[in-house]
Amino acid sequence: MNKRHAYFNSEFKTREDNGKKYISGYFAVFNQETELWPGCFEKIAVGAFDNSLKNDDVRSLFNHNNDIVLGRTANKTLILRTDAHGLYGEVEINDADSEAVNAYERVKRGDITGCSFGFDTVSEEYEDRGNSWLYTETEVKLYEVSPCTFPAYPQTEIQARQKDMQASQKRQLEQRKADIKKKLEGIKC
Repeated sequence: MNKRHAYFNSEFKTREDNGKKYISGYFAVFNQETELWPGCFEKIAVGAFDNSLKNDDVRSLFNHNNDIVLGRTANKTLILRTDAHGLYGEVEINDADSEAVNAYERVKRGDITGCSFGFDTVSEEYEDRGNSWLYTETEVKLYEVSPCTFPAYPQTEIQARQKDMQASQKRQLEQRKADIKKKLEGIKC
C-alpha cells in the first residue's frame, strides 16, 4: 500500500486553557470532492475512519514531518472523533517542544490554514462519469493528521489513479469497437 495524503483548507483554532495550549479543527470533511488532477476526484465517505479510530494509534504531525510529533491518540494528547461533518481533532501542545510551540504560533497567527491526513485505502468505490472519475474512500487506515503549509497528494498515487482511469477508458473503447463491429455484421447479413 502507498500511504498518501488528502488536503483541504480548514479553520483551525488555537486556545489556551489552564496553562495548556491546543490546536483544534477538522482534519477531513466528509463527502467533499477534491480534484486530484483535471477530471479525477476523490472524497471521503462518512464512516471511513471508524475502524482506524477504534484500533490505531494515530499521530498529529506538523507538515507530515515524522520528526515533529504534536500529539498521539494512544497517550490522549490527540483526541479525534467524527461527526456528520468530518474528522475533528484537538491536539495538546507540548510547551517544552519548541517546534510544537512554533507550529501552534503559526496556526494562531493564520500563517497555517491547510490540513491533511496520511492514510492507506482499505476499501473504495469509483464512478466513471464519462469525462471524469470519482473515487470514494469508504474505509481508510489513518496514520496521521497534520496542520500543513502546502500539503498535496504524492505523485505515485496520482500516477496509479491515472493508470486505472486509462485502463478503464481502453476497455470502454474496445467495447465500443466490438459493438460497432457487431452492428456492421448485422447489416451485412
